[in-house]
Amino acid sequence: MKRMFPGAQRSLAGHIALVLFCLLALALPKSTAAQQRETLLLGIEPEHNIFDQVERYRVLAEYLSDQLGIRVDLTIMSRYGEVIKRFRDRQLDGAFLSPYTAALGIRQLGLLPVASPVNLNGEAASRGYIFVRADSGIQSAADMRGKNMVFVDPATMEGYLYPRTYLHEQGVKSLDTFFSRYSFAGSHASVIFAVLDGRADIGAAKDTVYDKMVGQDPSMGQELRIIARSPKEPEVTLCLTKELRAELREKISEILLHMETTSRGKRVLKQFEALRFIESNPADFATIEEMAEEAGIPLDARDADG
Repeated sequence: MKRMFPGAQRSLAGHIALVLFCLLALALPKSTAAQQRETLLLGIEPEHNIFDQVERYRVLAEYLSDQLGIRVDLTIMSRYGEVIKRFRDRQLDGAFLSPYTAALGIRQLGLLPVASPVNLNGEAASRGYIFVRADSGIQSAADMRGKNMVFVDPATMEGYLYPRTYLHEQGVKSLDTFFSRYSFAGSHASVIFAVLDGRADIGAAKDTVYDKMVGQDPSMGQELRIIARSPKEPEVTLCLTKELRAELREKISEILLHMETTSRGKRVLKQFEALRFIESNPADFATIEEMAEEAGIPLDARDADG
């Protein structure tokens, strides 16, 4: 009888184990095997305080995980424009995008808008505010000359694209020559605090963030004054990559659009601060493209990072 050395025995045992594993994998239903391998990674933009932002979306991700039968992970961007780069590098399956980055993603990357949350005020839209301190004496664009302006990020509608369009309509061609200084704060809340604290003369931010902060501290509404408002645009939209399986995209859409019909779904929506989700489509972002053209920064000609 031929004797096997310990190394050969281990090698044979390894081959047998590998064969058994492959047979077991083949014997599993295909959907189960796919679910064991599949993870969905969704991005979030830095709209609010990062900890509040993660906590708000965490409950939604857990709900999606349970309903889909696969793990849904979240990653928060350090800045708005980063999300487009992450899609290009194939590091995201989807993301909850503000209107400008959603429009960029749809135009440049073929992202597919799926659903948008309806806010507690009954709207699935937001608008941009341009605001100043109430005691600043600034009433119009003409009064802004030589002042200090703070934006959110070059890849935001409310915090950059809209004020650029507004200023362009008022005859302002160059930010460098019109303002004494301008900067980017990175989030809507940071812009509001910068104007409130006197670190900037003029700010631009999203109405839902502004209104929520004023609701929590009414004195802020007395210290600040809104001087211009943008048209309403989709507030936040879940956009998915076209490389994601069609049946998975459809299932995600179905889950979100019917959340309010289940008791757990209602609880999650309450924690997420929404009434329900509604269907989204590329046509919802047509006015964003028009605004970008008006401001002289067409979507085809620029990248989200500026």
